[in-house]
Amino acid sequence: MTDEFGQAYSQVISRDLVLGALGDRTAEQALAEGEDPKEVWLALCEANNVPKERWSGKPQPKKLKSD
Repeated sequence: MTDEFGQAYSQVISRDLVLGALGDRTAEQALAEGEDPKEVWLALCEANNVPKERWSGKPQPKKLKSD
């Protein structure tokens, strides 16, 4: 979450954003009740309009080949 939203905003949305996709629970509540973290992440991505190409995480820079 921190990579996508930053540290401060991640804390706010995980604590305060109620997600219908998670049964009207926050991410923190859903995780505490045993929800699959991947499902929580996908619900957060959808609710925050994260582009689908980043739902698996931000792209990592390509490593340059060494000689």
